Amino acid sequence: MSVIASRRFRPTRYNPSGRRGFEEGVTDSRSRQQFADMLAGPDDAVDLAHAALLIACEEYPGLDVDRYVTRLDFLGGELERRVSGASEPAAVVSAINRLLFEEEGFRGNTRDYYDPRNSFLNDVLDRRTGIPITLATVYMEVARRAGIAIDGVGLPGHFLVRLPLQQTDLLVDPFHGGALLSVEDCQARLDRIYEGRVKLKASMLVACGRKEILARMLRNLKAIYAKADDYPRALRVVDLLLRVDPGNAQELRDRGLLYAGMDCYALAVADLEGFLERAPGSPEAAALKERIEALRRMAARLN
Repeated sequence: MSVIASRRFRPTRYNPSGRRGFEEGVTDSRSRQQFADMLAGPDDAVDLAHAALLIACEEYPGLDVDRYVTRLDFLGGELERRVSGASEPAAVVSAINRLLFEEEGFRGNTRDYYDPRNSFLNDVLDRRTGIPITLATVYMEVARRAGIAIDGVGLPGHFLVRLPLQQTDLLVDPFHGGALLSVEDCQARLDRIYEGRVKLKASMLVACGRKEILARMLRNLKAIYAKADDYPRALRVVDLLLRVDPGNAQELRDRGLLYAGMDCYALAVADLEGFLERAPGSPEAAALKERIEALRRMAARLN
């Protein structure tokens, strides 16, 4: 089901100090093109940190991306010095945890989990707090710069990282200070989130691709903005999601619903019809056809 409500757009003004762009209609077209170009290549060619910072440029036009990349480079260099010669995986994880959580002070934002700033990598690096997926991104990118391969793991409702080993992978929870998790711990987390309705499967612990991680970041943002009726921001996020996965029918539908909520009737009709062409057997088809006809009637009144 779409996270985008079909009710009329009611704008919210979310503009902490230093943030600009959405209310002013300003975007960084160069950063958006860079994002599109990066995502057009193979998954393993995507620079996860750089791409995440380009997402932040949507909220912070003119963001100094290189400054934050340099910050990650510094942390990666410091970690590389500390793990030089280390052979035990647990010792490597311990070194990463000590650097990021004990010394740098990164932590999960349990007080304001749905603050959009938790999803912007520059804010996470500045404020030292974030949600599971952005803290995992910091964890992976610092480790990568130290020559340590760490994967993201998209557990339902929670994001982890894993250190691949020949025998049993080490699962780490960056949101909770780098705690090591067993398979049983993962099931316990699912139980807390879903009240026992979701059973852990092996497929839930496989490595996520970089594009998949970026899409999950963006979906988190879209849900936050849609819940706040902040359709202009949500629309820009959906546009980025369609750069990650141009063939995604659900995102095309959501963009159409956003356009409808903003009274952009022709654009809404085009996207909703595009969704029906891609997913003709959708359970939503009948309702969307009615919605399209209603949008056409509203557009006709304006002519």
